[in-house]
Amino acid sequence: MLLIRRLWLLPAVVLSIICYYLFFSSSDTTSIRYPSTTDDGKLHWTKQKERYPVAKYLLPPKGSAHRIPRIQHSFEHEEESTDIKRRREVRRDTIKEAFLHAWNGYKEHAWSKDEVAPISGGWRTSFGGWGATLVDTMDTLWIMGLKEDFELCVEEVKKIDFTTCEDEIINVFETTIRYLGGLISAYELSDRKYKVLLKKAKELADILYTAFDTPNRMPMTRWTWRKSAEGGRVEAGEETLIAELGSLVLEFTRLTQLTGDVKYYDAVQRINIQLQRVQHNSSLPGMWPYVINARTMEMPSNHFTLSGMADSTFEYLPKQHLLLGGRTEMYGRMYEKAMEVAQRYLFYRPLTEHNEDVLLSGNAFPHEDEEPQLEPEGQHLACYTGGMLAIGAMIFERPGDLDVARRLVEGCVWAYNTMPSGLMPEVFHTVSCQKGVGKATGDACQWSKEKWYKGIVDRQEDNEETAKMTTDEKAEYWIEKKKLPPGFTDIQDARYILR
Repeated sequence: MLLIRRLWLLPAVVLSIICYYLFFSSSDTTSIRYPSTTDDGKLHWTKQKERYPVAKYLLPPKGSAHRIPRIQHSFEHEEESTDIKRRREVRRDTIKEAFLHAWNGYKEHAWSKDEVAPISGGWRTSFGGWGATLVDTMDTLWIMGLKEDFELCVEEVKKIDFTTCEDEIINVFETTIRYLGGLISAYELSDRKYKVLLKKAKELADILYTAFDTPNRMPMTRWTWRKSAEGGRVEAGEETLIAELGSLVLEFTRLTQLTGDVKYYDAVQRINIQLQRVQHNSSLPGMWPYVINARTMEMPSNHFTLSGMADSTFEYLPKQHLLLGGRTEMYGRMYEKAMEVAQRYLFYRPLTEHNEDVLLSGNAFPHEDEEPQLEPEGQHLACYTGGMLAIGAMIFERPGDLDVARRLVEGCVWAYNTMPSGLMPEVFHTVSCQKGVGKATGDACQWSKEKWYKGIVDRQEDNEETAKMTTDEKAEYWIEKKKLPPGFTDIQDARYILR
């Protein structure tokens, strides 16, 4: 009888081991780990079994990097005079002094928090509460030679727990550019000496990767992370900002290049494949509107811009081409198609007091069977466009774009110089005297007070005070009320927002 019992015991043990393996063992792809709360009483993210796993990963393009024309000017054979060197070093030291003032204020009042509140001397949680300023500043610390402060940050990074957050919703885009980008750039600039930086970047990326576990693998950009942590289903948004959808590509691609884990590249490449597929399906073919349905990739919006809420999706196209060594023509083609449309419908020459030949990037509103309507808006967030066009002019060998890039940069310089503070407003409007990048015809862009006044009156709505005024009286009323400098017809947001 004892022998028979022992014979039955053996298969029971084997069965128990199999059950344990199936239900409790860990695996990167099939495990089910349940959300946990630690002694702090908070919910912590833990890996769940994917609902919509990838059957086959998309791989980065292989082969030798293509020859890409040099972007930077070469100073190797240029002699620097004593006066020019002195002026350069004074500017450098002034920038460093200003940086140290801000950085020391953060260290004193908001160390390890997201932001310092400069007026109250307190701190704010703006981006998950993991120390956004600290992480995002590390590359600058290294570049400025502030190695001791850099190492203080490294020690603080070791303590960050990305698995929990006080916020109900995580902005995947903001988290990616500030934390993931900050960690990767600090790791690379410090010659990859501090391995913990890459370790924490991978840890964060694995968490953010959960936001891509949707039916069409488009990320839920405003991610309800608690729902995912508890095993719930998430889905891409029906009204997603195009900047938040298309601006994850650089950090995730670089992480694949650094770690060899292709899932990060796969995640963002799927986004860009979809964006390329629908690029000509919008009401302004060649561009995507600032809002897109990420579940269906439909684009009902007719608001097109290179400014805020759209900006970096376009900016990252030439940069991704560079990051991939030009091994694919995909990003170059997407960029060129978008810029051809922007140069025709979004860029415009503003009417300026001294007739400067500059450009700003506005908004376009296409309507069926009509020429797209230009809104002559200027935004601080659009000032990257000059740099983007300059990069594109070089790497895609589009020499004509270099002059467009210069005029766009000078447009932002004009907006800065026109303001009494020397700082351009966040959002403003002007008079458009020439749509597109072509040269103005006749005296269309010749300054006159009458043109400016008419632009102001056309922009502003009458109220009880202005209803019975003449055109000149109305214009002067709004100039005084809104403190409009010459050329400006409106200032919707006068702030200077540090980002």
